[in-house]
Amino acid sequence: MEIIVTKDYEEMSDKAAEIVIAAIKASPELVLGLATGSTPEGLYERLVTAHKEDGLDFSHMTTFNLDEYVGLGPDHEQSYRFFMDTHLFDHINISKERTHVPDGLAADPVQYCKLYEEMIQDADGIDIQVLGIGRDGHLGFNEPGTSLSSRTQLVALAPETIEDNSRFFDSEDEVPHFALTMGVQSILEARKCLLLASGEGKAEALKGCVEGPITSMLTASALQVHPDAIVIVDEAAASRLERLDYYKWVQQAREQIAGTH
Repeated sequence: MEIIVTKDYEEMSDKAAEIVIAAIKASPELVLGLATGSTPEGLYERLVTAHKEDGLDFSHMTTFNLDEYVGLGPDHEQSYRFFMDTHLFDHINISKERTHVPDGLAADPVQYCKLYEEMIQDADGIDIQVLGIGRDGHLGFNEPGTSLSSRTQLVALAPETIEDNSRFFDSEDEVPHFALTMGVQSILEARKCLLLASGEGKAEALKGCVEGPITSMLTASALQVHPDAIVIVDEAAASRLERLDYYKWVQQAREQIAGTH
């Protein structure tokens, strides 16, 4: 697990964008896994800028999103499909047919989850999966207690998640209580995982993810066994890491080595 500590949210977004943009340029048919929420917004802003100002081409790419609320259609302002269209897809040259967000209105959610897994496999898997981390350490909507071998599934949201997400709705009562999400094992099968975290509110969860035991009670901790996981965090989110100085030293060493080539 590579830890990159940045001074603030803007630098975190810059570093993430550098990695994703370089990967797209190297492999125009990249399969990119995406996340929603405030954390990756800066990354998406930079991808849009790279397309509009530098001609970054998304036309041959395929995307898969982590999750979606059950009961919300694509036109609902709080659906994750609406979020992705608004923040990224509507501003780049990618066909909507090549963008995949779980269907919150699927008539048979359980069967649909199996179909979503098949769609990912048919695309030959995900090359880079962008991730955020929940306040309780969840990945996607894989709440504490979710099996680390889980696949895309229908889940009930934890009260903490409902409370966290209520800021996007008029009231907490409007927040859906169920979601469709890639499972932990589905996420781990991505060739590269890129976890972003910003703010002191994520510090405790991040500490568990990076330095705690691997446990289903903090599903992000499963990233410790991923062969190519990069964690990009700002100083606030990194503030509780016990080996913070070591991670910064390793980061400096990597940059020095890169500078000599």
